Amino acid sequence: MIHRFEHVGRRNFIGGSDARIIMGADEAALMRLWREKRGEIGPEDLSGNLIVQLGKVTEDLNRSWYERNTGRTVGDVQRLVKHSAIPWMAATLAGAIFEAKFMLPWSFSEEAAAEKYMAQVQHNMWVTHLRSAVLSIITGGGKWVEISIPMDPLYLSVLVSAEKKFWRCVQLGVPPHLINAEPPRPRIEAIRIVDMSSSNSWAEFAALFRNTRTAFLDHERAKSELKNLIPEDAKEAIGHGVRAKRSKSGAVSFDVLVTEASRVSVQ
Repeated sequence: MIHRFEHVGRRNFIGGSDARIIMGADEAALMRLWREKRGEIGPEDLSGNLIVQLGKVTEDLNRSWYERNTGRTVGDVQRLVKHSAIPWMAATLAGAIFEAKFMLPWSFSEEAAAEKYMAQVQHNMWVTHLRSAVLSIITGGGKWVEISIPMDPLYLSVLVSAEKKFWRCVQLGVPPHLINAEPPRPRIEAIRIVDMSSSNSWAEFAALFRNTRTAFLDHERAKSELKNLIPEDAKEAIGHGVRAKRSKSGAVSFDVLVTEASRVSVQ
């Protein structure tokens, strides 16, 4: 439960969770946030929202699990940070910048998770002047996922513009509208190790890769040796069913001369 004095403080700035609503597609949630920031209504009571409550009770576990598996220490927990130049922008950090989340396991994907919390983490990076953030997610299926998200200047330009418009609406008493902007897809750092043993397609092409590896290495070595044998002033070199051609830039390509109809180009 948010006490009255905490609510009054939250009315004076836009935080990361507010940024998610401002960049979202829920007009009713946007109008509720606008009325809340204007002091017309109190904060929404989320004590009956099971997913929100699961996120709260697992936050300490999430943070300790992240520290145990990464060797990193999460500091500045629940510290309020204000932007150095914009007084109405602030962030309540779960860490600098670390966001602990609980998500349902069905249809879970790193991409969907990053998109869901993109506005929040980008807002927090803008406030703190940091260039990367971490999402630490525990799913209801007993899975832990770490997602590193870099600062996205293009996304931030859309986000900050939307927040400025929303705050102007709060100050002027003008109802806000959804921005209907399609932000760029999140760029996610590759950090997972995936077991592809159950994929039949992977098995097929893995076998092909293994079986042709030696021939490929021999092929590359032969090309290198043939290039070394071509005189420097030669435009073409032909012999034993192979033709080498030198381009104006000096690059050498090879043709296998079988018949005119079945000539194969080798790069």
